Amino acid sequence: MNKKKEKQSDFLITGSAGFIGFSLSKFLLDKGKNVIGLDNLNNYYDVNLKKSRLKILNKYENFNFKKIDIEEKEKINNLFSNHKPEKVIHLAAQAGVRYSIQNPEIYLKSNINGFFYLLEASRKNNVSHFIYASTSSVYGENTQNSFKEDHNTDHPIQFYAATKKANEVMAHSYSALYNLPTTGLRFFTVYGPWGRPDMALFKFTKNILENKPIEIFNKGNHSRSFTYIEDLIKSIYKISLEPAKADKKWNQKKPNSSSSKYPYQILNIGSNSSIKLMYLISIIEKKLEKKAIKNYLPLQRGDIKNTKSNTEKLKRAIKISPNTPIEKGVEKFIDWFIEFYK
Repeated sequence: MNKKKEKQSDFLITGSAGFIGFSLSKFLLDKGKNVIGLDNLNNYYDVNLKKSRLKILNKYENFNFKKIDIEEKEKINNLFSNHKPEKVIHLAAQAGVRYSIQNPEIYLKSNINGFFYLLEASRKNNVSHFIYASTSSVYGENTQNSFKEDHNTDHPIQFYAATKKANEVMAHSYSALYNLPTTGLRFFTVYGPWGRPDMALFKFTKNILENKPIEIFNKGNHSRSFTYIEDLIKSIYKISLEPAKADKKWNQKKPNSSSSKYPYQILNIGSNSSIKLMYLISIIEKKLEKKAIKNYLPLQRGDIKNTKSNTEKLKRAIKISPNTPIEKGVEKFIDWFIEFYK
């Protein structure tokens, strides 16, 4: 039981025992910010990894952890009433594209109901900026060379992406109705130390080390914009420094867009280069000095073949964009993996 002194928080970070939530919380704590971390520590993946992250955060005096599920409406309301967080960065959600095909109801409860409870509590408690994780998956089968925030996202091809698209629409309504500043962040394949075990980089590294085959879907004909965790965290922090502002320059392309009237924005966060899956595997093999046993499989339902982030809007907003080379980022992840799992 966390018995640290109750105090008003600068930030409420949901999903604080998760990969991104942990990394962001630690970054803010190192800057001396008061952080409330919220997580339900579910067993979607190894709970011990989540507890190891949390153990690091709990060493900080300015960190206050609450084991709460975002679906618990009353507990969420009480937390906001007691702590009055200035800013909310909502990263808790049921993640995973393929998992959403077998378990869609979990996504409805967490990603829709939970999102609403946090949005409503933020409105009632005068939160100055509500920032939340969306996903590049909302672009669906977009065939453009690179994905821009004003591209059509009305045709998601899995339920996970559908819930994230719904979050963006819900946030827009609250910005319009209540003038609540909201920023949705479309993440592009985030990776790095302390990463998620259900992600390809983690699974490939683990299986190669254990002499097990790696599953390569779409026979390796995928490409992705990857986002190194440190680049992502620095971007989120800079975004959090100002309330969301309607990007009028961006909306000049759509002069009838109502979004230009409200404190609402959507931003891609990802590298503006796209990495082929087979090249990613070759980087891992080179670092491990070991060849993978490759099991080529067909395209999976719900998988997007190629993603590439356009970062023009992000650069205008915060003057930076992710730029860590994939080779360097993968090397840092593998160094962490070997050290953590011995």
